[in-house]
Amino acid sequence: MSKNFKKFGRILKSLRIQKGLTLRKASALASYDPSNWSKIERGEMSPPSSEMVLQEWAKILGIYEDVKKTREFIDEAQIARGIIPQDILSQKNAAKYLPAFFRTARNKKPTKKEIGQLINLIRGK
Repeated sequence: MSKNFKKFGRILKSLRIQKGLTLRKASALASYDPSNWSKIERGEMSPPSSEMVLQEWAKILGIYEDVKKTREFIDEAQIARGIIPQDILSQKNAAKYLPAFFRTARNKKPTKKEIGQLINLIRGK
């Protein structure tokens, strides 16, 4: 079990409860096995990798109209699975700057040039 699986599971369960859905009702609306939905909520199973499936879940959970919440929901699922979101990877030169990002994430000091490159990437320049 990954702590990222657990984090996504807590988010999924919270959204389901906020929407007033039982686990069985939510999984039925999603055409998803309730046992597997439960395992995801408990952090025992990874979330779906398909962005289309996650968008459908966002609709069921009542967050689809909020673009920011939907993006965060999908990002959390992809992070749990160890996937870098496609919209980030599709940015020009994104892959080129990932090593600097990884060093930063590992608390290894990046160079000033690498910091500038990361800032420009984040800003979409």
